[in-house]
Amino acid sequence: LLVSASLQDMLARHLREGRALHDFGRQNSVHLNDTHPALVPVELMRLLIDEQGLAWDDAWAITQQAVSYTNHTLMPEALETWAVPLFEGLLPRHMEIVYEINRRFLEEIRARFPGDADIVRRLSLIDENGDRRVRMASISVLASHKVNGVSALHSDLMVKTIFADFAKLYPDRFTNITNGVTPRRWLTQANPALSAVIDAQIGDGWRADAGELKALEKHAHKKVLHNAFGKAKHANKQRLAALVRRELGVVIDPASLFDVHIKRIHEYKRQLLNLLHVVSRYQAIVDHPKQDWVPRTVIFAGKAASAYQTAKAIVNLIHDVARVINSDPRVGDKLKLVFLPNYSVSLAEIILPAADLS
Repeated sequence: LLVSASLQDMLARHLREGRALHDFGRQNSVHLNDTHPALVPVELMRLLIDEQGLAWDDAWAITQQAVSYTNHTLMPEALETWAVPLFEGLLPRHMEIVYEINRRFLEEIRARFPGDADIVRRLSLIDENGDRRVRMASISVLASHKVNGVSALHSDLMVKTIFADFAKLYPDRFTNITNGVTPRRWLTQANPALSAVIDAQIGDGWRADAGELKALEKHAHKKVLHNAFGKAKHANKQRLAALVRRELGVVIDPASLFDVHIKRIHEYKRQLLNLLHVVSRYQAIVDHPKQDWVPRTVIFAGKAASAYQTAKAIVNLIHDVARVINSDPRVGDKLKLVFLPNYSVSLAEIILPAADLS
């Protein structure tokens, strides 16, 4: 549904703007983030052939120009596959297109490796071992003009392991795009206070070349830098505290330790474990009120998939625990718990620069 809606929208806009259909792949980029949207090339072929009336070779050329693929896992068992009977039952026309892509591809393989039945078996878009299954990662690789891993090591292992045969066929197709944290977003834009401190110490060349941040090492002992860093951090914490008061009506102390846990709500990401730590800390503060506790504000944010009941229950539990802790006069400012709703990049730009513990 989402693949088809996106592609139909892109094609309609492209044609509405008076652009040539044959230029679609050069003027539009359709990126497969892992194999979840791997039906993109199949659906694009259907739209170009069945709806737009293009010949197969023209449609395939446009598809390969438009599509690229990022792989996220090297485990063969984690590569998405769909049972052929399910695929045929739900998407019979798409199954026909997959078969035709595979037939043409395997003809090419047999011509290049005559008599090598093993490589044909390995490269086929249909896994014939046991129950027949459609290999979505193989479709993604075959239909893309570029395929990347998310780190140099990952990309190197990718071409040596799961896609070794494809890499031998199309060595120029494989590349690396390191999945990193860009200082342009998360330092320059999100943290202007800290950026100004760095500029004052080593100049602004680091904004274009993050490697220049290494020059800070020789200034690490300077108290004036420590103080400037502390002021920038405190200003960022005041900004977040103001947002929390405005959005939630909860007063948090910018001088407290900000303990931040922000990411998608999921059992394996262990928000529940962190929350149990908050509960145990709360109980310890109540049991030992005269102990010299470092004041702490625990901040959660993140979204839970709409049908993921356990994740939704964890969000609900965070709110329940927060109501108990934040209203208990025995705890006061020693511990606060907040959940910021509607997590987004814009919200993260305010939370991250204020975090003491992430």
